Amino acid sequence: MRDLRAFTLIELLVVIAIIALLMAILMPALQRVKEQAKTVICQSNLKQWGSIFALYTDDNNGFFPKRTSGSGRWINVLYEYYYRDEKMRICPMATKIKVPDFPNSVSGGLEIGGDAFTSWGKMGVTGSRPAGEYEPAGTWGSYGINHWVYVAAEDPLYGQAAKHYWGTVNVRVGANIPLFLDCWYWCGGPENDDPPPQYDGHRVTGHTNSMNRFCINRHQQGINGIFLDYSARKIWLKELWRLRWARNFSTTALLPNWETEAPWMANFKGP
Repeated sequence: MRDLRAFTLIELLVVIAIIALLMAILMPALQRVKEQAKTVICQSNLKQWGSIFALYTDDNNGFFPKRTSGSGRWINVLYEYYYRDEKMRICPMATKIKVPDFPNSVSGGLEIGGDAFTSWGKMGVTGSRPAGEYEPAGTWGSYGINHWVYVAAEDPLYGQAAKHYWGTVNVRVGANIPLFLDCWYWCGGPENDDPPPQYDGHRVTGHTNSMNRFCINRHQQGINGIFLDYSARKIWLKELWRLRWARNFSTTALLPNWETEAPWMANFKGP
């Protein structure tokens, strides 16, 4: 008779332990590959946004939308260019925010900020509002515009002098001027003295200190963005204070003290 020999319990445990060890070694590597793939898709989305902004500025003699405190938001000005493709509005590292149904009304809209891995929401209103003043109902996304690229139709606009807005794509330093980036809100107008978030996930509401809106740890110590020359790349979080956000934004100003102001960023890459 043929000698049939089964595995012993110890042998089975050894095999299971080896498999578990291999999984422990491979899983972080597979996770990194998955995140890198999402980063590539995010950059591809932003390159498409670069094409959208290029189409808009070509149609408007090189100028960005005219912005007032109540109109000119990119969400509705660019509606006909982008709104049909929902996937392009969100980074694959983020998930669509879940909000209750918000009925159309003329009494106002519901605004919900996101975070590093959640989209923002803008539950706009429809019907009797003047055309172009309010976002399409149900708008959401995970990218935001550098508020300084608008044409400022008020002075000041959100407390910021009109002369410091870029207004046009026709500038000499476009490769260092952020245009459209990963963001937990749909816009932000960073200034030199904006502090970094105090901890990972810290959010500051209001238009002031709005560097906070872009300083999110979405892509392994960085975010993705496109610039005024429509190039797309990864931006290290510490590097955000070295970009030319506005005409009066100094790229040589004193950097935040990372160890005391944002210990979670102290060991991040960047200046």
